[in-house]
Amino acid sequence: MSITPLARGSLTASVITLAASLTASFAVLAPATPAFAAGNAVPTYEVKVNLTSAALDASHNPTSAVKAAFGITGSAKARSYEYFDTDAQDLDAEGWDVRLRHKSGSSFEETYKMRFPVAGGDIDAALDEANAEGFDSSDTNYDAEVDWGYAKQTLSFSNEKSHSASGYSGTAMPSASTGRNWLVNDIPGKLDDWRYDNWGSDTLKASRVHGPVTSQVWSGAWEASDDAGIEVLPVRNAAGTGTEYIVELSFKTDDYADAARLHSDAIAVAEAHGWLYHGDILKTQLILDRY
Repeated sequence: MSITPLARGSLTASVITLAASLTASFAVLAPATPAFAAGNAVPTYEVKVNLTSAALDASHNPTSAVKAAFGITGSAKARSYEYFDTDAQDLDAEGWDVRLRHKSGSSFEETYKMRFPVAGGDIDAALDEANAEGFDSSDTNYDAEVDWGYAKQTLSFSNEKSHSASGYSGTAMPSASTGRNWLVNDIPGKLDDWRYDNWGSDTLKASRVHGPVTSQVWSGAWEASDDAGIEVLPVRNAAGTGTEYIVELSFKTDDYADAARLHSDAIAVAEAHGWLYHGDILKTQLILDRY
């Protein structure tokens, strides 16, 4: 008995058909390739330690001993700022702060900031949460920073814009309606569409000004930070009958280890001299609540 071989063309066609069939089968069984996700943002750090009134002289300026202890060498510079939110603080309730600030001799600074709490020092978990909300390493419109206070850490993402200060001298602020219009017109997309389309601009249009307040800031360098400062902020007291002075010592750095050392050392030095306030004073919340 003889076997008739397949023609060369027929054999080739059969092999191609079988290969195509197997490829299709594997394609069905193989897991889908996950969509690309941007990595977490890389934050900078700002250590913020509050001091008591013992750190101030009779003119409510930092004493010479305080300045010397923390490398503060610059002269005072004034800055005025205010926040915009509704009476019910709807922006703040969603984690957003909207601030207008004017430093003497500079343009107005418009800041739109989103905050994420850091629980138990777990900064990575806060960065994961932020990433899930679209604040990741691919978004260069926002700067990530960890504010490291006495006992509290907060991760924030800030979008900074500016507005000409032409016609405004010193740290003068615009009228509430003018400032609000600037902020509405320049609102970033993440805030505008936070809960639904145009939620941010609608909320800002319904907001009022909280403030303004004017502080004095002294600058210098200390340990690993070449951006050290002391801010003295006079604010209306809780009863609304007078003024209290908030003293904030701060250091900026790009490195976590440097920030941890600055935090520890600043607290130790302030404690040793009797200047340390044992707690965290949140200036933004204070201004929202008292103005």
